[in-house]
Amino acid sequence: MNYNSDIHHRRSIRLKGYDYSQSGAYFVTVCTHNRECLLGEITDGEMVLNEFGKIVADEWIKTGEIRDEIELDAWVIMPNHFHGIVMIRRGDRPVAPTPVAPTPVAPTPAALPGPRPKSIGSLMSGFKSAVTKRINEIRKTPGAKLWQRNYYEHIIRNEKSLENIRNYIIHNPAQWEEDENNPIKY
Repeated sequence: MNYNSDIHHRRSIRLKGYDYSQSGAYFVTVCTHNRECLLGEITDGEMVLNEFGKIVADEWIKTGEIRDEIELDAWVIMPNHFHGIVMIRRGDRPVAPTPVAPTPVAPTPAALPGPRPKSIGSLMSGFKSAVTKRINEIRKTPGAKLWQRNYYEHIIRNEKSLENIRNYIIHNPAQWEEDENNPIKY
């Protein structure tokens, strides 16, 4: 069945009217398809990347290298998900935290599908696509889903929030047994 906006009502998890290409700090999370543990394992509270996890790390680092407007902050790869802090810089405007009153985005013309260029959506789309392509080549599974549809994002609005999220990322592997994404949570 094709998507019909009169029948199907997808709820967006994005802040309505917010320009996700503006300068600021963003916390992003993306989970593997069906939250399958594909990227490595936690051993003694430390994440040990497997071949696929190393590809995720490599592509995330490339993300910061190939995009002039992007600055990577703390990030971690977990067995079935990834967390990262991304800073978008526009000229000499400060990077973080993001202003409390966000700049509204101009409507995107219907003729231009997909995420706005140089936005969090564009960054995440490119990242997920590059990782998926490389891993599917190794697994010989062209076209197979690697990631869940979409991704979670949070606009970081102040220094305290930025510091709390950094700490969460740094300590995430040690908290794996209690993580809601852990399929064998005790």
